[in-house]
Amino acid sequence: MFGNSHLKRLALTIGLCASQFVSAGATNDAMAQLNAIMADDTKRQASYDAGHERIRFCGYCHGEDGNSKREYIPNLASQHPLYLFNQFEQFRDGSREDYVMSQLAKTLSLEERINIAVYYSQQTANPRAGSDGKLSEAGGKLFAERCASCHGEDAQGFRDMPRLAGQPAEYLRIALRRFKGMDPVKHSTPMIGIAGVLTAGEIEALAGYLAGR
Repeated sequence: MFGNSHLKRLALTIGLCASQFVSAGATNDAMAQLNAIMADDTKRQASYDAGHERIRFCGYCHGEDGNSKREYIPNLASQHPLYLFNQFEQFRDGSREDYVMSQLAKTLSLEERINIAVYYSQQTANPRAGSDGKLSEAGGKLFAERCASCHGEDAQGFRDMPRLAGQPAEYLRIALRRFKGMDPVKHSTPMIGIAGVLTAGEIEALAGYLAGR
């Protein structure tokens, strides 16, 4: 016979596993819904229009057209909608943390998260002022060697890999430094290994090169 404490632990374990399955199922359903929207012109336009109505708060930082207004905030324009949706989910479940985004993601309904992702994915990313000459050339070589296999030859991104082309240089520096300082025991992103070996000069070269793409 099981004791009460054992039964409680077992019930808790079953409950946690069930919640994980529910969460995974909900995410898969959302992905299927998003794919269906992107494959249908009428549905995509309706989602786009609804997203436009809902991004008023987002636009203060990321811009109505998805090009950020502050150098330390990323562009959302031209990102893949699945990538944008996944970022919402990570802010909601705590996988990613940001004082503003973590709170905002929890206030948005599933439909709103999907619509915002669709809206920003259809905007055009504008290149920033990047580095010139030798620094840009060095950044281009580094990107081709270490980044292009995931982010694409032109840094356009693909599905769950973000677009880096045209991102503000300051945001890219911050992101690379953050990855460089992450504990691989606590985080599983491959970016830890990529950024971990970069020197300060290489980070500067990559950021400058990508900003001007």
